Amino acid sequence: MAGGGRPPTDLGTWGEVRTRQVRPGVFRSRTRIRDRDGILRQVTATGTTSSAAQRALRNKLVDRVTPGRESITAATTISKLADVWLDFLRSEGRIENTTINEYERVLTNTVLPQLGGLRLRETTTSRLDGFIVGLRAKSANRQRKAKVVLGAMLDMAVRHDALIVNPVRQTARVTRPKTEPRSLSAADIRRVREAVQSRMAQARPGPKLSNDMADIVDVMLATGARIGEVLALRWADVELDGERPRLTISGTIKTESGRGTYRKASPKSDTSRRTIVLPPFAVEVLHTRRESRTGTTDAVFPTRTGTWHQVSNVERRWRQIRKDTGLDWVTPHVFRKTVATLISEEVDSETASQQLGHSSSSITREFYIVKPVIAADVADVLQQLAGGDASAGQVAPADE
Repeated sequence: MAGGGRPPTDLGTWGEVRTRQVRPGVFRSRTRIRDRDGILRQVTATGTTSSAAQRALRNKLVDRVTPGRESITAATTISKLADVWLDFLRSEGRIENTTINEYERVLTNTVLPQLGGLRLRETTTSRLDGFIVGLRAKSANRQRKAKVVLGAMLDMAVRHDALIVNPVRQTARVTRPKTEPRSLSAADIRRVREAVQSRMAQARPGPKLSNDMADIVDVMLATGARIGEVLALRWADVELDGERPRLTISGTIKTESGRGTYRKASPKSDTSRRTIVLPPFAVEVLHTRRESRTGTTDAVFPTRTGTWHQVSNVERRWRQIRKDTGLDWVTPHVFRKTVATLISEEVDSETASQQLGHSSSSITREFYIVKPVIAADVADVLQQLAGGDASAGQVAPADE
């Protein structure tokens, strides 16, 4: 028995091309294409010759976008995909605006100047691999960020069937140079405090420097909190009068274009929300600040005008303080690593992880805890392997 009617044209494919001369020097080619929405539509193109009209039609068909909706196809450029992807991230609301703004900065400064004009069909693994590998000479950090952004963006193209596979996933692995964490010794901490006091004592035009930086450093050393978390502290988060004075990390400071600097009512992650028992030196610092505070602001570390400090401004002030002191390697994050290392040595790495608000103690061990130069002293334990009279250091004879 004969089969049914003609099978439907596959999505994105077209039928027979017909070409005719419509007037002297003008030819028109036409065909019918089944668009991605399943609808058959007629497409035409013209040229000065029959061959030119057919070439124009083929180009039109290859670059075709289904009418009536924003579509990502193999003809979409990287630049256009970037716009669609960023709009999607902002409308989804899952990622913070500061992170999306950073993605946009990486795209604008690094990715689009070299790849923006490429169509998705042209994003081969070899082409993208050459681009990513080439960034290594400029900056390992820039290389890593560009690969992350490109990979996430082209994942969207795969979801929209514009690509079969994501070519970024097959590019060479990006490796970061291994750097061992470094923490402050007791002598280093004394130098840090001396540098802060020296800066405050310097004669300078304008209003007298406040004691904010000294207090911020002390609270970071007392808690292991991130600088944004410390700057976001409110007096409502601090309990100084109980048997065990404590504070709660419940927010962080953000700065966005068009919005300015503000306190975000949640820290970096769920595990970052934590309550920390304070050592006496931090209790003394906070008592002094509470007694001398003015105005109605609830910020523990407000600016002169009562607003929230911007993280980048405090970091800039710290760079000025440490200049020419031999402390150039000391960043606010080093205070955090110092806390982690001390707690790990005196208690354990799991407790250090909880203090810092990490989701995993493996992160704390790998990136925050300074490894001891000399292994733990277990000589007495190993002496048991000598056999015989271990106390005399004698080795038992071998069995006969």
